[in-house]
Amino acid sequence: MKYKINSAVVIGAGTMGAALAAHLANAGVPVTLLDIVPKDAPKDNKPARNKIVAEGWERCIKARPANLMSSDLATLVKLGNLEDDFDAIANADWIVEAIVENLKIKQSLMARIDAVRKPEAIVSTNTSGIPVKDIAEGLSKGFKQHFLGTHFFNPPRYLKLLEIIPTADTLPAVIKFFAWFGEYRLGKGIVLCKDTPNFIGNRVAFGTGAFALNYFVENGYTVDEVDALTGPLMGHPKTATFRLIDLVGVDVWEHVGVNLKDAIPHDKFIMPYLTAEKPNKLIHTMVERGWLGNKSKVGFYKEVRTDDGKKEFWPLDLQKLEHVAPTKPRFDSAGKVKDIEGLGERLKVFLGESDRAAQLVRALTYQGFQYASVIIPEVADTPKPVDDAVRWGFMHDSGPFEIWDMLGVAETVKAMKAAGYAPAKWVDEMLKSGCETFYKYKGDSKAGVYDVVKKKYAAIQRPPELIVLKDLARAKKIISQNASAALYDIGDDVALVEFRTKMNTIDDDIMNMMNEAMDRAADGFAGLVIGGEAEAFSAGANLAMVLMVAKSGQWDTLDAVVAKLQNLNMRMRYFPRPVVIAPAGLALGGGCEITMHGSRVVAAGELYIGMVELGAGVIPAGGGTKEMIRRIVNPGVRVPNVDAFPFLMKVFDQIGMAKVATSAEEARQFAILAPTDRIILNRDHLLAEAKREVLHMAAAGYHPPAPELLYAAGRDALANLLVGAWSFKEGKYITAYEEVIAKKLANVMTGGDLSRPTWVSEQYILDLEREAFLSLCGEEKTHERMFAILQTGRPLRN
Repeated sequence: MKYKINSAVVIGAGTMGAALAAHLANAGVPVTLLDIVPKDAPKDNKPARNKIVAEGWERCIKARPANLMSSDLATLVKLGNLEDDFDAIANADWIVEAIVENLKIKQSLMARIDAVRKPEAIVSTNTSGIPVKDIAEGLSKGFKQHFLGTHFFNPPRYLKLLEIIPTADTLPAVIKFFAWFGEYRLGKGIVLCKDTPNFIGNRVAFGTGAFALNYFVENGYTVDEVDALTGPLMGHPKTATFRLIDLVGVDVWEHVGVNLKDAIPHDKFIMPYLTAEKPNKLIHTMVERGWLGNKSKVGFYKEVRTDDGKKEFWPLDLQKLEHVAPTKPRFDSAGKVKDIEGLGERLKVFLGESDRAAQLVRALTYQGFQYASVIIPEVADTPKPVDDAVRWGFMHDSGPFEIWDMLGVAETVKAMKAAGYAPAKWVDEMLKSGCETFYKYKGDSKAGVYDVVKKKYAAIQRPPELIVLKDLARAKKIISQNASAALYDIGDDVALVEFRTKMNTIDDDIMNMMNEAMDRAADGFAGLVIGGEAEAFSAGANLAMVLMVAKSGQWDTLDAVVAKLQNLNMRMRYFPRPVVIAPAGLALGGGCEITMHGSRVVAAGELYIGMVELGAGVIPAGGGTKEMIRRIVNPGVRVPNVDAFPFLMKVFDQIGMAKVATSAEEARQFAILAPTDRIILNRDHLLAEAKREVLHMAAAGYHPPAPELLYAAGRDALANLLVGAWSFKEGKYITAYEEVIAKKLANVMTGGDLSRPTWVSEQYILDLEREAFLSLCGEEKTHERMFAILQTGRPLRN
């Protein structure tokens, strides 16, 4: 591949530019962040000249949720200004601008870049509304060939969508390379867009959003009612509608709407709503008052402290423009559908009802389908880019055409026409030609998509190495399965274990399947992958089972269950063939312990992992405490005459405070992931990369590590930890019962009542773990904690 990106420059340290620099650091790309020099800044005062960029970066690293996956990655970001540090552009492989949305200013900047860039350097704009071709107008042929739009969605760490907008001059090799870089290095879902106003994601969002806002105002819906209906019930995030506008910014909403109105006068389906008086007056009044949403802490919601100090979010009364006490809207139709799991089935029931909630859902659904259809083929030739943009850019469960297929295209078209939302003519033509759905399916997987220009299905291309478990199941590649797990043959002499319980909690069947997988792999496979496609890798042990057994006093049974998990993890650690763990999403408690016992970890970047057992009133007993000693204490005390206590305190703090790493990179800081473990930013490729790691390790002649002795610090260190726990209790940082748990943890960590420090076997610590776990399971306060988690999903501080 001719092109490479080993260094980058981001120009513009606003919200998007700084967050984009942070995400490049997440991907391991050194980046220079530049912005303008403040007026009247002295030439010999670099901090003063970097004031704007420094303040932008400071806001970025303080923002929550965090833009950086680890604070350690900040060293990859250099700060500078567009006068003193412009030479950074001459050495960069990729230069991206994220400055003010002003065509002349962008053109002036691009002319400066054109004069200094390397011939093969790629230049892009993050504009969300200005035609990409206009920004490169008048520049050199080489510049135009390496120029394109790269429209990220904010925050770029969390939102998967990356719209790539080439011009007629952009070289095909540049488009191909950047699509690869965006997908494989930055972890993005790539949507290739035509250079049309607002591209695809924002065009759909505002084409439907402008209609929706007008519909709410004209029909008297309240903010509470709208957000209760337009969130998860419709397959949308919890931010729903008005919380989303507050998050984006009310001023940003107005700005994009004004720009879009000027850019698409031809769009008769959106113009009546972009120009509607009531919603525009509402938004403009809010901007004038400074009610900009989350950034000003007042928007469609306002944070209010009640008399007893509790925090409430009061919604805006759209008629009186006053914030009022929140309500809990109740609708019969919403009650009927709330427990229906499948989105298609849920919407079918919803659309068949007649109350105010159903009327709103019907209008939004049918108008959404209508608008998505009428902008094709203007913005895309097939429905797939529209669906991808909506799912990846706005975190919807499904795109409009995917949902339309779920409901049945032909019958939905009839209902839409009857309701006054007739779709584009090409939809009728598609149905008349015998194509009954927008996608062509193979089982429940998409194999093709209807091409409106070619008037036939076009094949959907997927990377051949991609692993999709439902496709493997359809191809009869399941070797074995039980109620909680399955074992797949994923090709090339590699097998995979998938967990299938709710939140992938660990039970006896999962452990049986993992042991069966190792039995089979001993002679039949090069290695194993432990992973799946669910949102959670594993939320830990099956607490309901633990609580039931503890309540009934079946201590031998509980001891055997814990010993089985310990033995399973130790078998993985010393298994003669590579066992690669592929965690993503949540990996808590036992899920974290399984992760730490693999031969290697290939983790998704968005990994939330930690040992949270204290919240359930116990300590890690599947080898987690043992692993923290091995990973943190052991390396430290191998230095002659070193004090072990700081290393013990790190473990004590991490487990005792039930800390959870908020990314795979942060998990390295916690020593949950090792330096040799890999991190993959695109979750879609996680299983394929884990398989590749198995094959690489097998080809390199993998063998398990030698058994390792663990440092047991003894009674003096134990006494110090107990004093620390007492101090925390006295300072009211922990409860009296949490001190009890902390004492048990300290005893395990130091090897118990040993008269002096010594080195002990792993089994010695495992036995102490198990003893402490069983002891705590006999306490009523532990039962209360477990019951609270099962009932509410939140820990009880008793």
